[in-house]
Amino acid sequence: MVSIIEFESKYAADFKQLNLEWLNKFGLTELADLLMLNNPKKEIIDTGGVIFLAKFGEKIIGSAALIRDMPTQYELAKMTVSPDFRGKGISKMLIESCLGRAKKLGAKRIYLSSNSQLVTALKLYEQYGFKYITVKKSQYVTADVMMELVITILPDEVIL
Repeated sequence: MVSIIEFESKYAADFKQLNLEWLNKFGLTELADLLMLNNPKKEIIDTGGVIFLAKFGEKIIGSAALIRDMPTQYELAKMTVSPDFRGKGISKMLIESCLGRAKKLGAKRIYLSSNSQLVTALKLYEQYGFKYITVKKSQYVTADVMMELVITILPDEVIL
């Protein structure tokens, strides 16, 4: 059974390896990625973000992060699932964990930077209501796709 847990320092190497696997596969590894992956606690957690990990038994098989950009704006990043576990709904578990936490944190906007090679990921983001926006200045040189999800808050309710 797969469970979603929050990041602990003991999983830092797993978080880094999982993400480098897909970044390297698509030729997308950049300095900005390495800074985050080499010190996720400092770069993501300590700045007000969160990292969720998918765990199967004792093995970390997936990750997704919410990186605080501004008090009500977060970046969805570092989302991946180990190849052996893809197609089993784990990405949905991870993105739903991120969106749920974003609501609790009072996020009004979640954005992401991606690459057009990542067709499956882009389709997932579309399913969750992310809309394509003009590619703006990004810390990622290889980002040729940007998407956002604007969260509308109504009395006593949050709608994604």
